[in-house]
Amino acid sequence: LGDLPGAADSGVGDDTELAALQDAFNESLWAARTPVAVEVPFEMPIGDTLVRGRIDAVFADPDGGATVVDWKTGEPPHGPEATRQAAVQLAVYRSAWAALAGVPESSVRTAFYYVRTGATVVPDELPSTAEVAGLLIDPDGARCVQV
Repeated sequence: LGDLPGAADSGVGDDTELAALQDAFNESLWAARTPVAVEVPFEMPIGDTLVRGRIDAVFADPDGGATVVDWKTGEPPHGPEATRQAAVQLAVYRSAWAALAGVPESSVRTAFYYVRTGATVVPDELPSTAEVAGLLIDPDGARCVQV
């Protein structure tokens, strides 16, 4: 199984580092909100590729929409190419939550929360499902990707 660009986190070290990350999260705006879903598994086809993953958290928004948040322990992406690659993961999560919840993708927002820095990053634009499918084209046939 391969990973889509942007799906990998850097590792968490020892218990002291884990405790520091937990403290940083507890100071975030996300700690004050109650998710409607956590660790949501999904499996869906995108083009000819079966994509599996797990959505970290989903929060209801006041306007009736939802925000899918992916927690990151690493650093935010640097540069436009790295930012574009990271957005692919959120595009998949947006499609997955929309399908699972039976809502239009336009009602699903997405964000990364980088725990180490306390930064919430909302990409300006996410690739469409067709663009994601194009990234998954494999000349050897269909495959499975985990995000």
